[in-house]
Amino acid sequence: MSPFVLALVLCAALLHASWNALLKSSADRLGSLAVMTIGAGLGSLPLIFFLPLPLAASWPFIALSAVLHTGYNLFLIRAYRIGDFSQSYPIARGSSPLLVTLGAALFVGEEMSMLTLLGVILISVGIISLAHIKDHVNLAGPIAAFTTGAFIAAYTITDGMGARASGNALSYCGWLFVLDSIPLALIYLWRHRRLPITLGVSETWTALGGGFMSLLAYGIVIWAVTLAPMGTVSALRETSVLFAALIGWLFLGEKLSMRRILSCLLITVGAVVLGLHL
Repeated sequence: MSPFVLALVLCAALLHASWNALLKSSADRLGSLAVMTIGAGLGSLPLIFFLPLPLAASWPFIALSAVLHTGYNLFLIRAYRIGDFSQSYPIARGSSPLLVTLGAALFVGEEMSMLTLLGVILISVGIISLAHIKDHVNLAGPIAAFTTGAFIAAYTITDGMGARASGNALSYCGWLFVLDSIPLALIYLWRHRRLPITLGVSETWTALGGGFMSLLAYGIVIWAVTLAPMGTVSALRETSVLFAALIGWLFLGEKLSMRRILSCLLITVGAVVLGLHL
């Protein structure tokens, strides 16, 4: 992976932690996330209007990814409803490199090594320690966060394969985000009998901005997986757990204990180890 691609993936990590913090701080997370997906879809319109269509082989991946993104969004809302941002976010994001590396080895043939196993162990220890920070009895929050991580891994592998088959990663990204903007809006409309967008409310514009951030963050990732192994890109992206811990501490009033810092560092080091060997 070139230094330029590496720098962009790290920027994507910061953007991703930022829009997740916006979601966590929202009172109506389903509405905010629906508006974010709409914002990402609107931001994708130039990509579908001015770029050629993705090749036919990539369309099944686009459709499957849109479904997986909807599942991810719904479990992300649940994880943030019942858990701290700086707990749920690292578990969800920290588990995905492990699962992506295993999935990429199984479905794409990306190789695993002893260094990969070291990264898996570091991430696993970090996740286990985080899962017991808040509550030793009620594991609903960590389970929801880990399920979110499983969805992340599933759509990352799907998009890695789809973008490589598309002939144009940006066009693939555009069509994916346009399709992804529909399901949550329909779910919100069904539950509340109205659309989640209210133009005169500042939260709507904040959520739309978060949507543009999510588009840029994941667009970088989709582009990067056409140039580097999926495990590498996913692993380096998940250094965002440190950004998330700092954002939770600085802006959401969450406690940044030494144990939480060490847990996040373990996950981050494990993710970097997974990335650097490929």
